[in-house]
Amino acid sequence: MGFVINKGDKKSISFLECGSFGLEKENLRIDKNGNLAHTKHPFGNDFSRDRDFCENQVEMITGVNDSVDSVWNEIARLDSDTKETLLKLKTGEEYIWPFSNPPYVKGEDDIPIAEYEGELAVKTEYRRHLAATYGKKKMLFSGIHYNFSFSDELLKSVYESDEYRNIEFDEFKNGIYLDLSVKVLEKSWMIVYLLAASPLFDGSFFDESRMGETVISKYASPRCSEIGYWNNFIPILDFESIEGYVGSIQDYVNKGMLKEASELYYPVRLKPRGINSPDNLLHKGVDHIELRMLDLNPLFEAGIDKNDLNFIHYLIIYLSLKPELTLNEEQQRTAIQNMKSASMLNPADIMITSTDGASNNVTEEIEKILNDMNSTLSEYIQKEKVDSVISYQMDKIKKENCRYADIIIKKYGDDFVKDGLKHILQYKD
Repeated sequence: MGFVINKGDKKSISFLECGSFGLEKENLRIDKNGNLAHTKHPFGNDFSRDRDFCENQVEMITGVNDSVDSVWNEIARLDSDTKETLLKLKTGEEYIWPFSNPPYVKGEDDIPIAEYEGELAVKTEYRRHLAATYGKKKMLFSGIHYNFSFSDELLKSVYESDEYRNIEFDEFKNGIYLDLSVKVLEKSWMIVYLLAASPLFDGSFFDESRMGETVISKYASPRCSEIGYWNNFIPILDFESIEGYVGSIQDYVNKGMLKEASELYYPVRLKPRGINSPDNLLHKGVDHIELRMLDLNPLFEAGIDKNDLNFIHYLIIYLSLKPELTLNEEQQRTAIQNMKSASMLNPADIMITSTDGASNNVTEEIEKILNDMNSTLSEYIQKEKVDSVISYQMDKIKKENCRYADIIIKKYGDDFVKDGLKHILQYKD
């Protein structure tokens, strides 16, 4: 179910932009020569700077923030503090690699699986399963996860309207997030296209003998493309209820297609408060939604532009105000294919298939959606703010070579790793 907010409902509208925000940012640790670091994770049990798949893959995790400005400030501080710490290691200076695609890779033996000990050793065993199933190299793709929840004040204000009197609040809340996840899935291709920032590889990713060769990929975002980190099948999920949603994921686990629910590699996830487990989600309900398709952006020191964070927030509000959306099995498959298609570098090669089966060029489809976002949101939010958020994205499709991937090719395309190292040393200096 989407929000039904009467334009005269000033109370609900006043809470519409409120919410909670969190970011998780992955980066690889490297040495001064552009090689993957082989030192132990240097941040101990610091929850805000964990490991992901690799021992050398730092995951920076913000707390819960009440605004885009606040969460951006926190991830920028974590990024800066992490870089400062790595420069002072007793084992020698290390750096944060600012791209989603890795630098030099000397084969799969060059990729150290994260080593956990004691009660946490099961996490290492799980990563060995992932390495055997998907190969280590794909695990090097790094990105950003965007976590969001609506404010309780907004949810309760909307719920108190006559529209939802016949259902319990918990069911209403779960329904809001289930509907939103369907809509984000269906529009994930647009986020990929507008934020893609990973067109370059070092040749060693494909063959160690090609080390030092800069490869301009046909993808603007390989991690979201057909060569990215996906399950070996396209999951079809049940978004009709929280019981159906959890059950559809658990069914893949029961069939042996997933080792556990967290192995579901999907553009969007629904998460409970506390431990992220199917049982917790089922019994506690949805706390927030996680968007998983954002590239690291080396054009911004913190790895992400605040303007893009604002855009995703406004996109979430816009989608929530639209009528309820249901996707059948074929339409869910199409949504995933649209996302993979939008990861391509050349806009002329990208056709987006809508829910009615019609196809349109990606930039024409984005322009249509951005215009509708502007007109829809301006009825609820100050128009100057909406115009600013929308025009920033519109420039990427209207102005020549204004997409991030094009800028990155121009700036780092001569020698991907060496130019990337120069970028890093500018920060150090």
